Amino acid sequence: MTTPPDRALYLGGSVYSPADPFATALLVEDGVVAWVGSDEAASSMARLDLVPGGESAPVTDLHGALVTPAFVDAHVHVTETGLALDGLDLRSVSSTEQLLDAVTRAFEEQRSDRDAHGPSAPVVLGHGWDDTAWPDGLPTHEQLERAAPGAEVYLSRVDVHSALVSSALAARAGIDSSPSESARVVHDAHHAARDATRRLSSAQRTRAHTVALRAAAAAGIGCVHENAAPHVGSGEDLRALLDLVSEASSTGEEAMPSVLALWGEAVKSPEEAAAVVDGLGLAPQHAGAFLGLAGDLVVDGSLGSRTAALLAPYADGSPAPAPFLDAEAIAAHLVACTRAGISGGFHVIGDAAVAELVEGLHRAETLVGAPALASARHRVEHAEMLTRDDVAVLARLGITVCAQPAFDTAWGGRDGMYADRLGVERAAAMNDLASVVAAGVPLALGSDAPVTPFAPWEAVRGAAFPHEPAHATTARAAFLAHTRGGWRAAGRDGIGALVPGAPATFAVWEPSDLLVQTPDARVAGWSTDVRSGTPGLPDLTPGVPAPRCLRTVVDGQVAHDDL
Repeated sequence: MTTPPDRALYLGGSVYSPADPFATALLVEDGVVAWVGSDEAASSMARLDLVPGGESAPVTDLHGALVTPAFVDAHVHVTETGLALDGLDLRSVSSTEQLLDAVTRAFEEQRSDRDAHGPSAPVVLGHGWDDTAWPDGLPTHEQLERAAPGAEVYLSRVDVHSALVSSALAARAGIDSSPSESARVVHDAHHAARDATRRLSSAQRTRAHTVALRAAAAAGIGCVHENAAPHVGSGEDLRALLDLVSEASSTGEEAMPSVLALWGEAVKSPEEAAAVVDGLGLAPQHAGAFLGLAGDLVVDGSLGSRTAALLAPYADGSPAPAPFLDAEAIAAHLVACTRAGISGGFHVIGDAAVAELVEGLHRAETLVGAPALASARHRVEHAEMLTRDDVAVLARLGITVCAQPAFDTAWGGRDGMYADRLGVERAAAMNDLASVVAAGVPLALGSDAPVTPFAPWEAVRGAAFPHEPAHATTARAAFLAHTRGGWRAAGRDGIGALVPGAPATFAVWEPSDLLVQTPDARVAGWSTDVRSGTPGLPDLTPGVPAPRCLRTVVDGQVAHDDL
């Protein structure tokens, strides 16, 4: 990548901007949006002395391409995503036999490349297996040992809440195991992951971070929220990630999406919160990138791994586990974070976990008051089983919901994994983003990568066209949640729109027909009329290919270029 000029003029496209719904041109100056408007005005500006020395601003002809604010992925695990993208991809595996064959191939490839082993025994890391429809059971520790003799093997399930672990890794992580038993671990999966990733060399870690952030940029993402936590990583890993991005930004040679960091560790007092933050060892230049003690602070697990906390048993009769955190602990954490002046928040999936969250919010409100809670920008990740009463509480207290529409796309519907785990009726009530938006709950969207891939337009499509039509939002509401909503969740109000004075963080998309899509025919009759001035978006009807990203610019610097 090369550093772009201090000023650049784009014209001949469609610019999604509230400043001018019919804009076709954009001027960037010193990393910010200096102007948006028409091609006719831009042509005149191109002839002016816009750059010191009498040079005109270099012009990029968009040839009809669409320019939008870059997406914000508000829930990412960067290291794990990089390892998944660069490592053993198990998403297409459909049986234990295929999985073991894949592990053997990966082990043999590593054995021919000693540099891939790290300082000691070889490590085989993989991600993405989903046993929902497998014809055979999961492999045993003994089978994994035969597939990769002596290796420490960690293979995360697609939801990353359970994993297959070799005997060698289980022993080092302190997990009881027997060679003949299933290699699957549930409650100890995160501990095994932490031990596996902490064995990465500095070079391996840098490569994982770079691969993940490059993939995000190629998807039109200009910012990610890193959901780090002590049970899945380390402060060292988080510091290395922020250092990498900071260095890229300062040199301007290899721009990357910006990273805003969350650390999921529970605290009971503002003093303890301050101690935890200090313990991360973040440098002064990273202070602005740290959001708070939130994100992957788990109240429960996942439905796929049957670790989500539920008010009723799973559909097959198996009991649901109790929440990992109760209302008292949730309230204490929220109060501590509020008084410390940082955001707090939790990973919540099942309805029993939601109930603990809501009760914890009520208790916190009695101690610090609703205005203080709302001003702290607390957040809840996933929140897939909210009732309308729950939504009303979140709206009143200003709690941001960070949702993943791709979850419904992948596992919703009458024949999906959610229906298998909960039954059709309970599953049909999940992921009601329409109620969230209608109640005015602040909404941000993310991928939970590596759980689902970087695919922001598919997330917008998933929100606009879910399995349950009554849960649909407009495409515009979902788009705004995936752009401005991610910045708002981070306390960066006013960012995420292409208006003069805003950071020049945007994406250029291949040309396509633009329209205003809404799930409600009563609205479509007027909102799609050109006289409404509503900016159009690409057609996201299911089956229509998603737009391809041609360029991603972060603070005026090119992070991905295929234009």
